[in-house]
Amino acid sequence: MLPETQEPPFHALSVADALAAEHVEPQDGLDAGEVERRRASYGPNRFTEARREPRWRAFARQYADPMQIVLLVAGLGSILLIRQHGTGLLLIALTLLNAVLGLRQEGKAAAAVSALQQAMITRARVRRDGRADEVPAEDLVPGDVVLVEAGDRVPADGRLVRTARLEVDESALTGESVPVGKDAAAVAAAAAPLGDRADMAYMHTNVTRGTGEMVVTATGMATEVGRISGMLQTGKEPPTPLTRQLSRLTNQILLVAGVALLLSVLLSLARGNTFDVVITAAIAFAISAIPTGLPAVVTTILSLGTQLLARSNAIVKRLRSTETLGSTSAINSDKTGTLTLNQMTVAELAIPGRRYSVSGTGYAAEGDIRRVAGDPDVPLEPFLLPMALASDAVVTAGRLVGDPTEGALAVLAEKGHLDVASTRERYPRIAEVPFDAAYKLMATFHRMDGVVRCFVKGAPDQLLARAGAVVTRDGGSAPLDDDLRGRYLAENERMAGQGLRVMATARKDFDPATFDPDGDLLGALDDLTLLALAGIVDPPRPQAKDAIATAQAAGIQVRMITGDHAVTAGAIAKQLGITGRAITGAEFAAMDDDEALREIDGIGVIARVTPEHKVRLVEVLRRQGHIVAMTGDGVNDAPALKHADIGIAMGITGTDVSKEAAAMILTDDDFATIVKAVAIGRALYDNLKRYVYFQMGALIGFIATFLGAGIFGVAAGVPFLPLQTLWVNFTTQVFQAIGLGYGRPEPDIMRRPPRGGDEPLLPGRTLAWLGVLGVVLGVTTLAVLAWADAVYGRQTARTMGLTTFSLLNLYLSATVRSQTRSVFSLDTFDDRRFVVASGLSLLAIVLATELGPFQRLLDTVHLDLGQWLVCAVAAASVLVVTEVRKAVLRR
Repeated sequence: MLPETQEPPFHALSVADALAAEHVEPQDGLDAGEVERRRASYGPNRFTEARREPRWRAFARQYADPMQIVLLVAGLGSILLIRQHGTGLLLIALTLLNAVLGLRQEGKAAAAVSALQQAMITRARVRRDGRADEVPAEDLVPGDVVLVEAGDRVPADGRLVRTARLEVDESALTGESVPVGKDAAAVAAAAAPLGDRADMAYMHTNVTRGTGEMVVTATGMATEVGRISGMLQTGKEPPTPLTRQLSRLTNQILLVAGVALLLSVLLSLARGNTFDVVITAAIAFAISAIPTGLPAVVTTILSLGTQLLARSNAIVKRLRSTETLGSTSAINSDKTGTLTLNQMTVAELAIPGRRYSVSGTGYAAEGDIRRVAGDPDVPLEPFLLPMALASDAVVTAGRLVGDPTEGALAVLAEKGHLDVASTRERYPRIAEVPFDAAYKLMATFHRMDGVVRCFVKGAPDQLLARAGAVVTRDGGSAPLDDDLRGRYLAENERMAGQGLRVMATARKDFDPATFDPDGDLLGALDDLTLLALAGIVDPPRPQAKDAIATAQAAGIQVRMITGDHAVTAGAIAKQLGITGRAITGAEFAAMDDDEALREIDGIGVIARVTPEHKVRLVEVLRRQGHIVAMTGDGVNDAPALKHADIGIAMGITGTDVSKEAAAMILTDDDFATIVKAVAIGRALYDNLKRYVYFQMGALIGFIATFLGAGIFGVAAGVPFLPLQTLWVNFTTQVFQAIGLGYGRPEPDIMRRPPRGGDEPLLPGRTLAWLGVLGVVLGVTTLAVLAWADAVYGRQTARTMGLTTFSLLNLYLSATVRSQTRSVFSLDTFDDRRFVVASGLSLLAIVLATELGPFQRLLDTVHLDLGQWLVCAVAAASVLVVTEVRKAVLRR
C-alpha cells in the first residue's frame, strides 16, 4: 500500500497503477500468507478506542473544584477539630453527591467511537487465492479485492476496478442528497473533494444499485470514517457559557469570602475566644460564604428545561447544554434531511413550448401538474410514460424502495394520473440498457402501438448528443436544428441555475420484425426524439423558512452546510431566506484564518464540505465570539457536532454516531424545533439570572452577618451554627431558587439579540445594588440577634436570628423577580409555582423552630407570637428598601 503522502492519491491513479501500488492481481486477489503479513503490518479493520481515564482518577478530579475543596475541608474540620461528627459527615456527603453528578456527564467521546464501531458491517465478500469467499469485515487488509452489490455496506475504503451500474449513497459521509454514480475511470484532479471521487468507495456508505469490485486502499483508522473517529477522540468539549459564568462567579465569591473569613477569625482570636468557638465560627462562616446549594439548584432548574424541551421534541443529553441554547448566536445547519425533507421531488416539467409547475413534496402522490394560463392543454401521457417505465423505483403509500431520483419521476407520473404499477404491467419491459455512469442514461424497451418503443432517461447533455428530433406541440416530431438545440440548452441551464437537478427523457421506435433484444442496444440509441426536461429538488421543510426568519429576528446567524453542489445549495438557501453568498469547502479551506474571520459574515452557504471544513467553521465562529450550534445527521457531521458549543443531531434520520456526539437530539428532525429550544433556553437563562441575583444577595447577607458578628462580638462571633447555615441553604434558598427558576418567560424573549458568551451574570451596577441588599440583610439580622441575646439569651437569640434571616431570604426572592414591578402587584401572586415554593419555605421556617426533632438537630427553641412578630417586621426592611428603588426606577 502506498503511504498517505503518495502523489498522486489513489483516486487519481489508473486501475492498473492502483493495482500495482497494492501488488495484487484482481482475478486472483491476495494469498493467505500475504493477508497475514499485511494484517500484522496494518492491524485489524476496526477503530481503536479512545484511552479511557480510570474511574478513580475521574472521581478524584471532581475534587479539583474550589467549592468541593472548601466543603471537604469544612467537613474534616468539623469531625477532627470540634468533634461535630453529624455536621462533618453531612458536608462530606455533599461533596460525594457533587462528584457523582459530575461523573455522569462525562465519557461522550468513548461512546461516540463505540457507536462508530457498532456501525461497521460484520461480513464482506472478498477474492483471495483466486476464489470468492465471505470473511469478517475486520479481517480485510489493504490490497484485498472486495466485491460489492446493491444492498451492501462498503466494508473499507477502496479504489474501484470494475463497475456495472454502480451507485453508492454517500450521504452519511459527504452530505450528498442523492446516490452517486461510480465508475473505474481515474479522476483527473488529484485535489478533488471526497464527494467528487467517482472511482472510490468509502467505508460506511451504502450500495444502492449495481455491482462492483474494488481493491482495498485503507482499513480501520486509516479510512475516511476512521479519521472521523480519531477527530472524535481528540476533540474536547468546550465549556458552556453557563459553566464559564458560574466558574467566574464562584471564584469571585471564594475570594471575597476568604478575605472576610480571615478577618473574622483574626478578630475572634484577638478577643480571646476559645479554640472551639473560633473553629465553629470559621466552619459556619465557610459554609455560609460558598453557594453550597448552587449545584443542586442549577441542576434542578436545568432539569426543568430538559423536560420542557422533551415535550417540544428535543432531547438534551447534557443538562447545561439547555442553557447554552439560549445564548446561541450562530446555527450551522446540515441541508439534507434537516432543512430539507431528504425526499427528491420534481418541481418543474418542461416540454417543447410549455412549462409546468408541480405541486406537492416528497414521495406521496399528492399534488398537481399545473400549466400556465393561455397555453392550450395537451395530453401529458406521452411525456410521463418514460417516468413510469424507464425506472425501477417503487413508491407505495409515500414509502420509496429504490433510487430517490427514479422515485421522484414515478411520483410525477402518478400526479399526472398514471397508475404506475398498472402501466408497468400493461407494457412489460422486453429489454433494457442499464444505467451506467459512463454514458449517464438508462433505456427500456416495450411493445406498444404496433412498435417496440424505447424510453430513455438520463443527463440532458447525453440525450441531446444522441438526439435527432424534438416532439412538437401536436404530438409529431421536428428535426433538431440549431434553434431548437439552443432553446433546449437554455431551458436546461435555466433549471440548473435554480438549483434543480435536471433529468431529460426521450424515445425511439423500432420495427418489431427487426428488433433484437440481445443486440447492441446502446449503439442503437441514436436519432432519439427529445420529450421533456424534469427539474428535481430535495424540497425545503415547510416550517424551515419561518423558523429561519424567527432565528434571524432573534439576532442568530443561520448557515447551510452541505455536501451538495454550491449552485443547488445556494438556490435552496435563497428559498429559505438564508442570506450570504455560497462558496465551496475548497474555497473556504483556501482562506487563511484572518481572511476567514473577515469573510465569514458574508457567507451563507458552504457546499462540498469535508468534516475538517465543518470543524474549522465552528472554530472561526467561536473566535468571533459566537456561541455555535451545529446540526447534522451523518457520520461526517460528528466531529463538528462535538466541537460546537451545542451539537444537534437528527433523531429519525441521524446515524448513531451523530447522536452520540451531539448534545441534543431532535425527535422530529424539524429545524423549527431548534428555534423553540432557543426560546426555552433564553427563558431558562432569565430565570437562572434571577436566581443568581437572589443567591448573591443572600450570600452577601451571610458574609455581612458573620463579619459583623465578629467585628461587634454579637453572639460570640457565631450568629448561626453550621447546621443552621445548611438548613437555610437547603430549604428556604433552594425552594425560592426553584420558584424563581420555574418563572414564566417575558413576551419579547425572541426579539432580543443573543447575549454574548462572556456577558457577565452580574454587571457592576447590579452587583453593587445586591451588595446594598446584602448589607441590609446582615444589619437587620445582627440587630435582632443583639437585642434577643440581651433579652432572651444565646439560644433564643440564634433562633430568632435564623428566623429573621430566613424571612429576609423569602422577601428578597420576591423582590428580584423584577427590576421595576412592585412585589405587591398581582403578577407576583399569579405565578403559581413561585407561590407554592414560598409556601414550602415558610413551612420550613416554622418547622425549624416549632418541631421537636428539628429543634434538637438545629439547636433551636420555640418562639412565641411576639418573637415571631419581631422577626417578621424586622425582615420587612428589605421590602422597604427595594420598593423605594423600584418606585424611583419606574419614574
